[in-house]
Order: sequence, then C-alpha cells, then structure tokens
Amino acid sequence: MAAVRTTIMVVAGCVMSLTACSSGTRDDSRPDTLTVRQRDSAIGASRLPGASGVNAANRLADSAAARRAREAAAAQEQ
Repeated sequence: MAAVRTTIMVVAGCVMSLTACSSGTRDDSRPDTLTVRQRDSAIGASRLPGASGVNAANRLADSAAARRAREAAAAQEQ
C-alpha cells in the first residue's frame, strides 16, 4: 500500500513540475491560410452541429454590411 502511495506521489510531482515548467505558448509554424470568412463558410457548409447557426450569422453579417454601404452611399448623396 505504501509503494502505491509513493508511486502516485512521484507521478503527481512529475506532472506538476512539467506543467509548471511549460512555456504555455504553442510554437505553431503553420500560419493560418484561411480568412475568418473562409473558415466560417467551410464550417457552415459542413454537417457539424451548429453549422446552420454559422450560416445564419454569415447572412446577418452580409445584410448588415450591405445596409451600412447603402447608408454611406445615401449620406454621400446629401
């Protein structure tokens, strides 16, 4: 029983020391090649749960951008 407890304590100590010594940053050498819009479109086209919500959010963003463009054009005409 004491050997099991000692083993658990040693493993826990190793895990804690490795966690404490990690830098916490990822060295991801691959830059993102997709824009946020492209990534959202790919997710929306998939069959993942919530994909329809991503499509709805994209449509809403497009609608808002079109509305802002119309308002800006109307403001310039005045």
